Amino acid sequence: MSRRPLEIGPAGERTALAIERARAARGLAQRQLADRVTELVRPMSNTMLSRIERRKRRCDVDDLVVISAALGVSPLALLHGTP
Repeated sequence: MSRRPLEIGPAGERTALAIERARAARGLAQRQLADRVTELVRPMSNTMLSRIERRKRRCDVDDLVVISAALGVSPLALLHGTP
């Protein structure tokens, strides 16, 4: 039986948009943020980050925590969509 990818819900949509906005507000390219995330011991390519921002990949809790640290915001702020 093939597995269907899980749909991204409203919280995931809000979070993805907040990540994109926070990254842009800090003048970071996706590659730069992905590199920061990788330096914080969570390997991430710019493709992975791009897929999160485009809502093609779910942002799991581990991704959320390290992305928020790399951006200097709280995970809760990203979840609420207010970085």
